[in-house]
Amino acid sequence: MTASSHQKVTGFSGNEIFCLNSLGYEPGQLCLGNNVIALGLARGIGAGLSNLAGGEVEQITHLVHQGRAHAFNRMIEEARRYGGVGLAGVTFDMISHGSNLEFIATGSTIHQVSDRIERIGFTTSANAQQLYCQLDAGFTPRSFVFGNVAYSIGVGGSIGGAFRGLGRGEVSQYTEIFDRTRHLALSRIKKAARGVGANAVIGIETHIMPLLGTQEMMMTGTASSHPLLINYADEPVTSDMTNEELWNLVNIGYLPLELVMGVSVYSLGLASGIKSWAKSLAGGSVDTLSNLLYEAREKAFERIEQAAERCGADEVVGTKTRVYDLGGGLVEFMAIGTAVKRIRGVTTRTAGLPAQAIIVDRDTFVESDNASATQVNTRQAASAARTQGGAFKLFIAIMFVVFWIYLMFFK
Repeated sequence: MTASSHQKVTGFSGNEIFCLNSLGYEPGQLCLGNNVIALGLARGIGAGLSNLAGGEVEQITHLVHQGRAHAFNRMIEEARRYGGVGLAGVTFDMISHGSNLEFIATGSTIHQVSDRIERIGFTTSANAQQLYCQLDAGFTPRSFVFGNVAYSIGVGGSIGGAFRGLGRGEVSQYTEIFDRTRHLALSRIKKAARGVGANAVIGIETHIMPLLGTQEMMMTGTASSHPLLINYADEPVTSDMTNEELWNLVNIGYLPLELVMGVSVYSLGLASGIKSWAKSLAGGSVDTLSNLLYEAREKAFERIEQAAERCGADEVVGTKTRVYDLGGGLVEFMAIGTAVKRIRGVTTRTAGLPAQAIIVDRDTFVESDNASATQVNTRQAASAARTQGGAFKLFIAIMFVVFWIYLMFFK
């Protein structure tokens, strides 16, 4: 298919086109780039050895990073054939084709009404509505950027965590691994921003997904520049606020400083787990589990507050918590938010946003086999059941091993 075959196809919605028109832009063509990769035997062996050690699985991290980078570059090549001043709404997709993975990058070009000689000057993860908010908040987009890390607990962490999991409380081995690897993705998106001369990465979205026998954490966002953040060129500001949230805070005098994360991995403990499991059969309040989960969340909140204090922020906004069942009675809690600070002279270019910049477009293509709320709740219930039953299963496994040793050596 040639570039001229879809000259009239764009990814922008009606609300986005209105926002582009308000900025003096016109909607352009939808562009796509893809790249298919295979892990390969050599990389598979290396990844397997890394899995044994725990932490980052570098072979997979680099492989999928290259796959996405190649897809992104092919999309840029297509955009250059169309012309335009920028490329907005850049997103990544990943599709499995048997033993191969296809990475897809899509985005739509933007044309400037008054400029007849156009070259792609910027790329952004923001759609046209979000781009309007960014520009009005004083941020100039430079480049779509991403950072990723594939990681594994590893045999060492699993064994140590299993024994530590016999007792109740935080499992330091797991907490250290998860905290270190999650911050690797953040450090890499900052490095990408420095590479294009930006002093901020805004609109960061975080994705965690299973990938080739590991877990991958990927962050995407827009490397941008703000005139009042010139002192952050070496350590770019990061924010996971939505662009609308960003505009509102800038309007009242705040700028983001750092995306902060707090991680805590807790074990229900063997004795407490059995009590919790027994209590769940009888019904009623499970105090042991309630106290554990409360303590784990508090630890995660405490860590993002400490991170905010280190960077000199006034507070952490938009804080969200994520809970991941690791099995065996182990639960990871991650708190994530943006540390912000009030800065003199900060405000938006206009006093208010047009309605078209904040209206959320309704999806008019609905697949009937999408997960319903009932299915989602069922998955959450299954996760909770594994968490509560993990310690009991561990107890059964230990009893089985003891019985087997008895039969082998004492009978």
